[in-house]
Amino acid sequence: MLNKVYRFFEYAYLIIAAFFTYEAINNWESQPYRAYLFLFFVVLAIFMFFFKRNFRKKMEERNK
Repeated sequence: MLNKVYRFFEYAYLIIAAFFTYEAINNWESQPYRAYLFLFFVVLAIFMFFFKRNFRKKMEERNK
């Protein structure tokens, strides 16, 4: 059960990254500094996805 929750939050980070990418594209012309901030959040969300994925896999191996 807990594994499903961890997996859900992994993919939630990808959804958040997609949303921030959309916002960065929309703000690129009118507010470029805000777009850069959104791009930073995209990179951060993708990093968190891979970090949480690695953490979950380590937990699965340890619990076997």
